[in-house]
Amino acid sequence: MTHLRSSVWGPAEFVGLPPWWLVGEGLLAGGLGAVAIVGSAVAGAWYGVPALAAGEAGLVCAAALVLYLGVVGAGRALVGLVAVLAVCLALQVPQAAAGVVLAERGSVESVVVTSVEGAAAGHGRYLCSVADQGGVPLRVRIWRGCGQATRPGDALAVVYDPEGHVSPRGVETGMTVADPLRAAAGWTAALIAACLLAVVRSYRLTHTTARSTHDKDVATLWRSAGRGGRGRRSGVHLQIRARRENHDR
Repeated sequence: MTHLRSSVWGPAEFVGLPPWWLVGEGLLAGGLGAVAIVGSAVAGAWYGVPALAAGEAGLVCAAALVLYLGVVGAGRALVGLVAVLAVCLALQVPQAAAGVVLAERGSVESVVVTSVEGAAAGHGRYLCSVADQGGVPLRVRIWRGCGQATRPGDALAVVYDPEGHVSPRGVETGMTVADPLRAAAGWTAALIAACLLAVVRSYRLTHTTARSTHDKDVATLWRSAGRGGRGRRSGVHLQIRARRENHDR
């Protein structure tokens, strides 16, 4: 039962509070993983790299974080929790990254509504198809600023990326660079907390204790052999080899 609990939740072989360096390792692992997932999406949206902007690189970072937890011997349940949170963050952050780009360098222009798709039974979003001042339709439909009272011919304000790396969207009043990332803040905090718990509970004393005991036994045998001559030392060699084989098993 103890082995099963250790495999699922991690051994956590410490008494009292966990070592400070172990807490630091957990925070560092979770923080680096979250920064890599979010940062790759923001960089992809900023520089127009589709593989990064779409969150594919974030999924690779999530897999690397899960692999690291498996190497340190974290509990399977906690590794699975981290995997779910990391994937959710990687899928959530592309929209936030696009919002960061538009908030930082986006330009606002007025467009004309060409059609409105109403929400079913008055619930959900209304979607407006729009065209610019030259009559060229935009490839995306706008939902921010598009409502039940919107009619074809009305004007809407949209923000677009001058470099064309991010799709335009309706203008949100008072938008700042930090606002788009707030949607991913909860996932980020949960991921860091789960990584911290997984790393802390991966702490194992068994291997360290066994190695220390083995080294003490070897030292004791050599001291006793020093008083017994060559024949006794050869016997000690055989005993040490047997102890090492048993320890390796």
